[in-house]
Amino acid sequence: MNSAIIVAAGRGTRMGPDVDKLFLPVAGRPVVAHTWERFDRHPDIHEVVVVVRAGMESAFAELAELHGFRKPHRFVPGGAERQDSVAHGLAATDSSAHLVAIQDGARPCTAPAVISRCLAAAQQAGAAVAAQRVTDTLKESDGGHRVARHLDRSRLWAVQTPQCFRREIIERALAAVRESGRQITDDTAACELIGQPVELVECPEPNPKVTQPGDVPWIEFLLRS
Repeated sequence: MNSAIIVAAGRGTRMGPDVDKLFLPVAGRPVVAHTWERFDRHPDIHEVVVVVRAGMESAFAELAELHGFRKPHRFVPGGAERQDSVAHGLAATDSSAHLVAIQDGARPCTAPAVISRCLAAAQQAGAAVAAQRVTDTLKESDGGHRVARHLDRSRLWAVQTPQCFRREIIERALAAVRESGRQITDDTAACELIGQPVELVECPEPNPKVTQPGDVPWIEFLLRS
């Protein structure tokens, strides 16, 4: 059995005040509905846990009913930080779940084939992440607005979601994060604390996340095409 955890508890402050980016209508439905549908329809995912802000459970329940999501699902409240939200979601998955796929709720374009490849890589390696090679020339700053040094982009990747793990590995990694007192914004960073290798799964198609207003037209185009 495999579980998906959709992290949908953030506030998305970069979208502006009073804007819930997860419920922005894009290509005929809210952003998070597109994300959820990818996992609801995927043959290798057997349940969905959605991590939501407290008080939003009814809104997500209505969303599931409206869009006909059929796989078993449940809602759990988010935590103070993203790592806490992921831990809450992980604790709510079925105890028999072997693989866990963690997905940003605001990343609605993930291809089903990428989900399949990440799950397969996690089965083999223990941990895997969807990623794209960096194609821009990158510079490191001096802490301000001046270039300090050039970075070799041939070894650099931009990581995305899903991030997939064998259950026992992500449980151990998150426990190490709690013990260290660190804050992380990426689940694979937890694996670094326990020395767990993470397989990079190249994502050949665009897999953007809604972060700021300028992202919406591009994601609208991708979803409609």
